[in-house]
Amino acid sequence: MVQPDSANAPETTSPSTKELKGKAPATDKNAKKKEEEEELSEEDQDLKSQLEMLVERLQEGNVGLHRAALETLRTLIRTATSSMTSVPKPLKFLRPHYTTLTTVYERWHDSDNKHFLADILSVLAMTYSDDLQRATLRYRLLGSSEAAGSWGHEYVRHLASEIIAEYNHLTESDPPGDTARLHKIADEIVPFFLKHNAEADACDLLLELEALEKLAGWVDKNTFERVCLYIVSMVSYVTPPDDVAILKTAHTIYRNMSEWPNALRVSMRLNDIDLIKNDFESCPDQLMKKQLAYMLARQQIRWDTGDDDINAIMNNTQLSEYFMSLARDLAVVEPKSPEEIYKSHLENIRSNVSSAQVDSARQNLASTFVNAFVNAGFRSDKLMTVNTESDTSWVYKNKDQGMMSAVASVGLINLWDLSKMNELDKYTYVDNNHIKAGALLGLSLLTSGVRDEAEAVFGLIREPEWIDHASPEVRNAAVAGIGIACAGGASEDVVETLLGRVSDTGVSMEEASLAALSLGLTFAGTCHGDIASTILQTMMEREEVQLKETFAKFMGLGLALLFLGKQEAADAPLETLKAIEYPLAKQVEVLVEMCAYAGTGNVLKVQKMLHYCNDHLDPATEVTDFQALAVLGVSLIAMGEDVGSEMSLRSFNHLMHYGEAVIRRSVPLALGLQWASNPVVQVLDLLSKYSHDNDAEVAVNAIFAMGLVGAGTNNARLGQMLRQLAAYYHKEPNPLFMVRIAQGLVHMGKGTMTINPYHSNRMLLSPVAISGLLTVLVAFTDAKTLILGKHHWLLYYLVPAMYPRFLMTLDAEADLQTIGVSVRVGQAVDVVGQAGRPKTITGFQTHTTPVLLGFTERAEMAGEEFEGMSSVLEGFVIVRKKKEE
Repeated sequence: MVQPDSANAPETTSPSTKELKGKAPATDKNAKKKEEEEELSEEDQDLKSQLEMLVERLQEGNVGLHRAALETLRTLIRTATSSMTSVPKPLKFLRPHYTTLTTVYERWHDSDNKHFLADILSVLAMTYSDDLQRATLRYRLLGSSEAAGSWGHEYVRHLASEIIAEYNHLTESDPPGDTARLHKIADEIVPFFLKHNAEADACDLLLELEALEKLAGWVDKNTFERVCLYIVSMVSYVTPPDDVAILKTAHTIYRNMSEWPNALRVSMRLNDIDLIKNDFESCPDQLMKKQLAYMLARQQIRWDTGDDDINAIMNNTQLSEYFMSLARDLAVVEPKSPEEIYKSHLENIRSNVSSAQVDSARQNLASTFVNAFVNAGFRSDKLMTVNTESDTSWVYKNKDQGMMSAVASVGLINLWDLSKMNELDKYTYVDNNHIKAGALLGLSLLTSGVRDEAEAVFGLIREPEWIDHASPEVRNAAVAGIGIACAGGASEDVVETLLGRVSDTGVSMEEASLAALSLGLTFAGTCHGDIASTILQTMMEREEVQLKETFAKFMGLGLALLFLGKQEAADAPLETLKAIEYPLAKQVEVLVEMCAYAGTGNVLKVQKMLHYCNDHLDPATEVTDFQALAVLGVSLIAMGEDVGSEMSLRSFNHLMHYGEAVIRRSVPLALGLQWASNPVVQVLDLLSKYSHDNDAEVAVNAIFAMGLVGAGTNNARLGQMLRQLAAYYHKEPNPLFMVRIAQGLVHMGKGTMTINPYHSNRMLLSPVAISGLLTVLVAFTDAKTLILGKHHWLLYYLVPAMYPRFLMTLDAEADLQTIGVSVRVGQAVDVVGQAGRPKTITGFQTHTTPVLLGFTERAEMAGEEFEGMSSVLEGFVIVRKKKEE
C-alpha cells in the first residue's frame, strides 16, 4: 500500500496497520497530533500561520514592527474571546508559544510595548499557567491597566479566582502582605460583573476580600434585588462575624433603595431593636409605616409609637376580627366537637372489644385539649361555651388538674379576643383552686400575642390575691400565665414581679422554675443581665436534691431563652455553668448553647451536640438527661436551612439505631420541632414507624411529634395514620391520650393555623414561637411525670407559637378593610443566583384572598390592577392600585 504525500493528504488519511504495530505509544501521539494539524480547515490554518508570523515578528529586533504585531494579536484574541462556547482558536494556537513570549517579555526594556505584551500574556496564561504561579494576575499587574472586561467575561472570572487565591496567600503569610493592589483590581472587576448579570461572582469576590461593605456603592435599581437575595441566602453558610456583616450590607442596600419592608426584615433577622426602630421611624410614608407595623406585630415586636392606629396594629388587637373574617370566607365558623375530629366510627375496633377500660376522666381530659385546639380563636365550641352555668357543665366532668386545663381551654377558644375576658372572670369566683388556677391560665392564653394598652391581664394576675395565693396551683398558674401573656414583651414590670421568686430559696422549685421560664419567655433573645445572673446564682445556692427535681430544667430553659440566637453572647453564662458541679449544670449548658445558636445551621455546634450523644452512659449511676436535650439541640440549630435539615435527618436515623434509651426517646421530638406544621411524607413515615416502638415513651413522643408535624394542616394521610393508632392503642390509656392530642393538633384551628416558628418566606424565626415550642418539648423529655402526670396544662405553652397561616389583603384606600385580590399560590422555588427573571413559584393555582398558605407555599400577585406594599405576600399585606405609567 502506497502512502499518500503528507502535504496533500485527504482528511480521512490514517497510518497503515504495519506502521501502527511498529511504533511506540509516544510515536502514536505524534501521529495523532500531526493528523489533527492536517485536519485544520483552510481558515484555521491561515489563522495559525498568521499568529506564528506575529510571534516571530515580536522576537525580531525591529522595534518599529512590535506595536503593529501586538495590536493585531489583541484584535484576534478579543474577537475570539467575546463568545466563550469553546477554547478560542487564537488561545489554542498560541499556547505552544507561551514560553517564547514570556522570554521575549523578560528581554524587552520597560516601555508601553512591554506593558502591552503583559496584557496579552495575562490572557494567554489562562490556558497555560500553573495555579500556584497565578500568572494571569501577575501579568495583569504588570500590564497597561486596560479595562479587564475588554478581554471577555471568562478572563474576568479567571482573574477574580486568582485574586482570591493571592489574597488568601498574602493574608496568611507572616508578616501579611500588602493587598491594596488586589483591592484596586477588584474595584474594577465588580462593576463589570454587576453590569453583566454575574451578581454572584461580584458578591463572592468582595466577600473573599473582606470588603463586602463596598457593594452598596455599586448596586443600582436593576441589580439590588438579585444581589441582596444572593447575599442573604449566604448567611447560613458563613461563620460569625461574616454573617452579621452580610446582613448589614443587605440592610444598607435596601435602605438606599427605599425598600423599607425588606430593610425591616433584615433588621429583625439581626434582632437589633435600635436598627428596627430606626427603619420604622425613617420611613416617610404613613401607609408604608402601617405595613411595617403589621410585620413587627407578626414578630411580636412593639413599642409606643405615639400613633394610636399604628399602636393598635403592633398590638395585634384586630387579629381576632380578621381571623373570624377568614373563618367566614372559608365557611369554618361552625364549632366542631372532639368526636367529629376522632371519627371513631372509622376506627377498626371489633364491636365486642370495648374501650371502657380506658379511664373516662383521661378521655374527657383529651377531649378538653382537642376541643380547645380545634376551636382555637373561633369563640365558640360544643363543650365549654355551652351549658356553663349548671353543675353538669364540662368542667365538672374532669378531675383536679383536669378542671384547670378545662377552664384554661376557654381562653384558647377565645384566643386573641380581648372582649371575651369576662367569660373567664366568673371562674375566678368559684370556690375551687383548680378552677381558679385554670381561669388565670385561660386569661393569659386569651391574650397571648395580643396587647391591650392597659395590660389588664398582667395587672390582674400580678395582684397579691393571685400571685401570693395560699394554693400552690393558683400561684403556679399565675406565674406561668404571666410568661404566656407577656411573651416577647420585654416588660420590666415582669422582672419586678417575678425575679424575687427565682432567687428566694424558700419558694418551691416548681414555682421558682416557672418564674424563671416566664422571665425567659418575656425577655427571649435580649441577654437580660440581671435575670441571667439571678438564675445562675440561684442554681448555685439551691440544695442538690431540689436541683434534681424534674422542674429544675425549666429554670435552665428560662436562662437559655434569654440568649436565643445571640451566639457568642452566651459564652459568659456557659463559663459560669462549668463551675457548677451539680448534674443540672450540664443540662443547662446544653440548653444555653443550643438556644444561642438556634436556626443558625452552625455545623460545629451540631457536631458538638452529636458528640454529647456519643457517650453510652449508665442511667443507674450517671445523669443522662442532658443527652435528650442535645438531640433537640441538633434539630434546633439545623432547622434554619434545608441542607442542615436533610443532614440531621440522617443523624437521627443513626441515633435511633445506636443510641441509648434516653436518646431514642428524644429523636421523635427533634423531628417534630424541625418539621413543625410541615407534613413531609418521609418524616411522617418515620414517625409512624416509631409510634409502634417497643419502648412506650418513644411511642408516646412519636405520636405527639406526628401532631406537631401536621399541626394546623388537616393532613388527610396523617389523620388516617392517627385513626389506625387509636385502634391499635385502644386499651392503653397513655398512648391513646396522646393520639387524641395529636388529632387535635392536626386539626388545630380547623386547619387554618401553623406553629412553625419561621415566617416571611422562611427568613425570620419568631423568638416567641420557638420559645413556646421548646418549653413543650423539654416537658416531653420527661413526659411520664409531666404531660402524662398532673402537668398536662404545659401543653398550652404551644399557644404562643400558634398563628393563622393566611394571606389577607387590606385596601389602602378603604381604611384597611379586607379586599379580595387575585393571587397565585404555588410551591416556592429557590431562585437564588439563577439567570434572568425565573418564576418564584411552580404548580400554582389562582385564588382570591384571603387564602391559606402551607409551609412550603408562596403567593404572588396575579392581576395587573393591584400591587402589594410588601414583596413577601404573607400575613397582612396592604394593597393599592397600580399607578398608570
